[in-house]
Amino acid sequence: MAEIKPTASVKATSVQPKKSSNIISWLAPIICVIAGYLIWRYIFGNPDNFEVKGKGWFWPKHDKPHHDKPLAGIYMGGIIVPILVGMFLMVLTFSIERYLTIRKALGAGSISDFVRKIQYHLANRNIDAALSECDKQRGSVGNVMKAGLRRYKEMINEGGLNTDQKVIAIQKEVEEATALELPMLQKNLVFLSTITSVGTLVALLGTVLGMIRSFSALGTDAGGSGTSALAIGISEALYNTALGIGTSAISLIMYNIFTTKIDSITYGIDESGFTLTQSFASLYK
Repeated sequence: MAEIKPTASVKATSVQPKKSSNIISWLAPIICVIAGYLIWRYIFGNPDNFEVKGKGWFWPKHDKPHHDKPLAGIYMGGIIVPILVGMFLMVLTFSIERYLTIRKALGAGSISDFVRKIQYHLANRNIDAALSECDKQRGSVGNVMKAGLRRYKEMINEGGLNTDQKVIAIQKEVEEATALELPMLQKNLVFLSTITSVGTLVALLGTVLGMIRSFSALGTDAGGSGTSALAIGISEALYNTALGIGTSAISLIMYNIFTTKIDSITYGIDESGFTLTQSFASLYK
């Protein structure tokens, strides 16, 4: 029977899960929709904007908006308008939230310059200086690099593993640190990607509903008054289209900006892992 040699065990990862609140993910959409309704109801639907003031609390049927009150025309777009306004507020909210998060994740300086500094310190076998650079850089790349460097430093004096096993241990530490960093970067981007496609569909729904009301008015009224009602109704319905397309366009632009930033951070993390493993394999054979 072949003799089985015991192998030294590698310590569990030193990377700790990040604690983060998910309250904005479910609270912000509710607040934004409510705020959208209040803007539509009390700003766009201000009774002073109309010649004929309707009654009712939830949806007063105001009519004949003043020509010098452009917001009144948006109110006439119907009950879909507050949903579209709420979606626009969601785009603003999650864009600000993602901007602050990704800006923090980018760290204090250029990622490429940071990686070059780490490579220089590793080439000179100065691990403490490399760790100090991580403290200065911070951000996702700095956090992953710091976790990998700690395991790197441990593996230098580890006598129970061969070089390949040590490299695998360093690589595993980097992968586990990366697995904790990336979800924080991609969090809440789903709202922007969803609004990009759904915003146009909701706007189309509002436009169709407005067209139905317009043609209904044309069918019940006779003569020139019906044609006038149709023209006014079409213009009001198109407010839904304009709001939806504008919201979707802004959401798409912000989504692409953030994903590009995340890709640059991901590339920096991959480069960090490669730097650590290649450095250890070449210097500590």
